[in-house]
Amino acid sequence: QVQLVESGGGLVQPGGSLRISCAASGRTLRNSAMGWFRQAPGKDREFIAVMRWNGGNTYYADSVKGRFSISRDSAENTLYLQMNSLKAEDTGIYYCALGFGIILSSLSFSGQYDYWGQGTQVTVSS
Repeated sequence: QVQLVESGGGLVQPGGSLRISCAASGRTLRNSAMGWFRQAPGKDREFIAVMRWNGGNTYYADSVKGRFSISRDSAENTLYLQMNSLKAEDTGIYYCALGFGIILSSLSFSGQYDYWGQGTQVTVSS
């Protein structure tokens, strides 16, 4: 059974940094795409960043390019999201997602992902 467990969320001031993690278990990550989505209060879940586990190609939403960085520890089956220069609008619940066989043009669509973590709250506020 696949499990995705996020950790590392919290309260941070505007301009600050935070790193969140997602530990995967229960299935090989070969040929997968693993990424992050976030959901702000009253808004739809939105794509943030994704990494193809084979090869490590990464893709980002325009709103976070240059500020956020996705990375992995293959030995630990763990995905990270380093968030810098955080803004109030980055506040939300951050979800880890895992999918297989997703084509490039569909990586940003939440419906393409098979497995989801429980989410971790990130609040950017002074």
